[in-house]
Amino acid sequence: MKKLISFLFLVIIFFSVQAQEKTWTFGPFLRQVDAEPIISPKANTIFKDPMSGKDVSWESMATFNPAAIIKDGKVHVLYRAEEKLGEKEIGGHTSRIGLAISENGFLFEREKEPIFFPKDDNQKEFEWTGGTEDPRIVETEEGLYVLTYTQWNREVPRLAVATSKDLRNWDKHGPIFKEWKEGKYHNIESKSGAIVTELKGDKLVAAKIDGKYWMYYGVPHIWLATSTDLIHWEPVENHEGNRVPVLSPRPGFFDSWLVEAGPPPVLTKDGIVVLYNAGNSQNVGVKNLGNRVYTGGQALFSAKEPWKLLDRLEEPFIQPTLPFEKSGQYPEGTTFLEGLVYFEGKWLIYYGTADSMVGVVSWSLEK
Repeated sequence: MKKLISFLFLVIIFFSVQAQEKTWTFGPFLRQVDAEPIISPKANTIFKDPMSGKDVSWESMATFNPAAIIKDGKVHVLYRAEEKLGEKEIGGHTSRIGLAISENGFLFEREKEPIFFPKDDNQKEFEWTGGTEDPRIVETEEGLYVLTYTQWNREVPRLAVATSKDLRNWDKHGPIFKEWKEGKYHNIESKSGAIVTELKGDKLVAAKIDGKYWMYYGVPHIWLATSTDLIHWEPVENHEGNRVPVLSPRPGFFDSWLVEAGPPPVLTKDGIVVLYNAGNSQNVGVKNLGNRVYTGGQALFSAKEPWKLLDRLEEPFIQPTLPFEKSGQYPEGTTFLEGLVYFEGKWLIYYGTADSMVGVVSWSLEK
């Protein structure tokens, strides 16, 4: 018995040491006891749709893939909401962005109408009729909110930028690559724009490195882009004029199928911590994880050379385990990360579950 106890003690020490080896990582992130979705679909919220002129149940199908920001001392979550249009598959519904507000980060009150959606405006050709999808959001030191999102016109998904001073009135600036080199990347799929941030005091703000803002974006690889104003962006290219992936899928690992930029990365003393979404392919990935399952990974990039990968987790730090994370319109399961805030001494991640609901996990920092 003593030998067994000694062996178990050594095993515990070994795994504790392993967990602490990568001191740059964020976490551990924990679910609440008896965790439930914090945002779920509603059929009784009605909105006058500018596209059809009709009243629609704008969040009746799904509420998922949330951005998050702190405003007025409260957590504001901007979530993608889908209106149910028959029995169409993923991508066949209309998406708008709703707003939910919380005083503690866990219990939310929701606006009755979306705060960002396709209108009869100058972005109509890119947003009708698929809508506005998968937001990420950052704040500047001056208090301007910068939203990156996917415009879906049912032909090409395009990464776009919008700005606001109050989260309700928005200026849409259009697809980020429309003007770059005569639209070289304009008609190529782009999405998932995660702008690098840093913690100043207790506030996350957009960070400048070498005089520029940096954004990790894309799927199935992650690329880089830079900007001087957070609106006009330039893809980082090599000497041949081609984009270079800075993070790619890995055969044999949980991210064997695809990688996709998650919430805004954070510039730390160790470098740039990038939380990313990872898709698994059983054929070349992790057999017991499942096919097309989305989990969360972490990667560390150089603060001086944001394209330079320094380290990377070999296992996911979050994955679908609860029923609401593995049911809905994506039954394979997702913990799809898009929102990250620092709030009252803890880090909160807001994530989409099974393309249907919103969940939250937290990491409390020791004082």
